[in-house]
Amino acid sequence: MKPPYITPDFLDQFIERALDEDVGDGDHSSLAAISADQMSAARLIAKQNGILAGVELANTIFGQVDHRLNVKCHKTDGDAVTIREDVLIVEGKTQSILKAERLVLNCMQRMSGIATKTESLNQLIAHTKAKLLDTRKTTPNFRLLEKWAVAIGGGQNHRIGLFDLIMLKDNHVDYAGGITKAVASTSRYLKSTGRNLQIEVETRSLDEVQEALHTDAVDIIMLDNMSPAMMKDAVALIDGRCKIEASGGITEETIVAVAETGVDYISVGALTHSYQSIDLSLKAINN
Repeated sequence: MKPPYITPDFLDQFIERALDEDVGDGDHSSLAAISADQMSAARLIAKQNGILAGVELANTIFGQVDHRLNVKCHKTDGDAVTIREDVLIVEGKTQSILKAERLVLNCMQRMSGIATKTESLNQLIAHTKAKLLDTRKTTPNFRLLEKWAVAIGGGQNHRIGLFDLIMLKDNHVDYAGGITKAVASTSRYLKSTGRNLQIEVETRSLDEVQEALHTDAVDIIMLDNMSPAMMKDAVALIDGRCKIEASGGITEETIVAVAETGVDYISVGALTHSYQSIDLSLKAINN
């Protein structure tokens, strides 16, 4: 099931822009070497193990390139795949298959890499209540697909952009003159504009955690770059009065200790900026 931000209009526009970037005034390699009426088939195979993401997107890309292409999916989004396994078979006009090939692979390889990393980190913290979140550390114009991949991998999407959550980070706090002033100004802004947005505040010390609590207007407190020991103290100090997010350079080596402090969420920017793409390939099927 697609997240609500993956709309048909978004997909149509994304694919149109991506094809325009890649194809330009024509796929002259295929137009030159392949006859216009040639029909064929190709299989998309995995060249390494991982969690698949982008299968539904690939089907949409093939359909937008040529609605007569027939796609038979052997795997679906979220499925584990092993090396040399078939993911899908596409049949139809050879020129159309070749036109769609690189866009399909570019999207699926990246999305599958994100889903694989997300699933791996999720498994490490499955014994805790902590939920894995993504961030805004995404590729411009590819954000929604990256966040879709996180969701496929079992993670949760944090805010989509600057518009759907108030997050007062260190620079906001410093420019505003402190947490108290930043939150007071934010509360006035929300009231005057009639917006119903949650407020999250980044904290760097237990004193800042206490200050955020004293505002009585914060929904989520972020614990930024704190040690697990300090996080435990912060969790005890907050004592369920608001949700708690841990953030800041969290890795496979540290995420378990962070999750075991009792935080509600762990945000990991590396999900979308430091993953390894999963190697996939589209190969001709010779009749």
